[in-house]
Parts: sequence; structure tokens; C-alpha cells
Amino acid sequence: MTASDITRFALRHATWLIFGAALLLFGALADGFLTPESIGNIVKQASFIGIAAVGITFVLLTRGIDLSVGSVMYLAPLLAGLFMRETGMGVGAGFVVATLAGVVMGACNAFFIVRLGIAPFIVTLASLFFFRGFGTWLTSSRQFDFPPEMLQFGLSRIFGIPLPIVVFALTVVIAHIVLSRTSFGRQVYALGADPEAARKAGIRTGWVETSVYLISSGSAAVAGFVLIAQIGRLDVAFGEAREFDVIAAAVLGGASLFGGVGTAVGTAVGATLIQTVKTGLIFLGINLYLQPIALGVVIFVAVLIDGLRTRRMKLMQRRAIRAHTTSATE
Repeated sequence: MTASDITRFALRHATWLIFGAALLLFGALADGFLTPESIGNIVKQASFIGIAAVGITFVLLTRGIDLSVGSVMYLAPLLAGLFMRETGMGVGAGFVVATLAGVVMGACNAFFIVRLGIAPFIVTLASLFFFRGFGTWLTSSRQFDFPPEMLQFGLSRIFGIPLPIVVFALTVVIAHIVLSRTSFGRQVYALGADPEAARKAGIRTGWVETSVYLISSGSAAVAGFVLIAQIGRLDVAFGEAREFDVIAAAVLGGASLFGGVGTAVGTAVGATLIQTVKTGLIFLGINLYLQPIALGVVIFVAVLIDGLRTRRMKLMQRRAIRAHTTSATE
């Protein structure tokens, strides 16, 4: 195996390599870190970020961005809680309302991005403040307490597996199937790889771009509902700045900020990696104020790898074009 092959392998599987290195490092330095109970808690705590990150992966694949996911995580469960309080209906109905509310918020983003042609960064940044401001107005900045059955739902288990992990796993499996086994998934990758070529190929790019924002906000709403189900209450700071954790998880998982590259499984690993680092630093007793620095280093490495991977892909494409041109002229 040549040095070039090793480099290509490392860039392609960087997420898994970093994740494995983190597990080995913290496992060697901290007693009890690699116990089944500890690993289960890591996955459970990573579940809500992972669910939202899987959704935003669809947006990143199309070269888009969604900065509103943290506010959607706040507002959608709040609307569901108000609905449950007013109607007396159960958690199942609340879950449906939260998901639908998230989809509607995604539709609002998509309207301005797709129909009016406004940059996704500007639209979703405005939505970030609007959605949170609307929720703050509804609650008057007061804490909102959910019915007791909400906690029962969040603490329940299916075949002995905590519900948040089950929802996380189902989200990853469904997203993986959609991206890898359906025509819609192929259209998402095609749009991100080359928007102009996708249009010329007859792909309804506007519909695809709209769909990914619906998926992103819907997933963020589910993520917020799953977390609320574990704590039973919501305050004005809930979900604040979570968009950065969500985007970081997707990028750590191999999703490219330049579009066309990424998988649901990789994103799930990226979300788990972030929580692994957080938990590992706690096990090691690292100063609370130094923990964001360590996470920043991990995220910087992921973005650096993304840049190197993109540069290498472009270089390989140029070589392939040159080789094809040379063979055609001979």
C-alpha cells in the first residue's frame, strides 16, 4: 500500500479513526469509561443532537445551511406542550404536533430560500431569532412544565433500550435508506455535487431543496421533543446555540460544507464522538472552562480534514479529466 493509498484511506475514514482513538485514549486514562453503562449513557446523551444532525445532513448535502435548528428545538416542543395542556391529549399527539410544527418552520425557511432566492445563511439566521423570540413571547420568558406523563414517556424503554436511543437509531436507519436506496437520495447528492448539472438532468431541484429543509426542521423538532421528554420542562435557554453542536456533529461525521458528501451513519458517529469527548473530559476531571477548547480542537480537525478531502477530490477529478482528454486525442 502506497503513501497515497494510506492518505486516501485516512481521509475517507477519518471519523471512525478519530472516534476509535478517542475511545482508546479515554478508556486508557479514565477507569470505568468503557463500561457498557457508560457507553449507553454516552449514546443516550448524544441522541437528541444526533437526531437533529442527521436532519441537517440533508441540507449540507445540497450545499445549504440551517442555523435555525436550535430555535426549532425550542419552539416546536413548546407548541406541542401548549397543545397538550389545552386539549388534554397525550404524549403521542404532542409528538405529532411537535413534528408538524417543525415541518411548517422548515417550509417557511424553504419558501424564502427556494422561492425568493435569499441566501440560506441569511434566512435561517433570521429564523433563529424569530422562532426563539416567538417562543419567548408565548411563555413570557417563564419556565414551561410539561405533564407528568411526558417524563414517563422519556424514561420508558423498548426491549430494555432507552427510548431516546431507539428514536435515534430509527432516525439514522430511515435516513440511511432514503439517502442510499431511493431516487430522492440520489437527487440530493446530485444537487450538492453539481447544481447546474442536476437541473440539466431534469431533477426538480427546487422540490429537492425544499424537502431537505422540511427534513432538517422536522428532525430538529423531534430532537427537541426527545430531550424535553427526559427533563420534563422547558426554559428560555433551551436549545440555545445547539445549531453549532448539530453542524459540528454532521461535519465530524464526514458531511462536507461544500455539498455532495456525507452519510447518515457518519453523522451519527460524529454526534456520538462529540458526546464521547465531553464525557471523557468529565471523567478525567478536566477544568470546566477548558472543555470547550478541547471540543474546538476536535471540530477544527474535522473541518481541516473536510478541506483536505475536498481538495484531494478536486485534484483527482482534474487528473481523471486530463487522462480522458489524453486518451481521446491519441
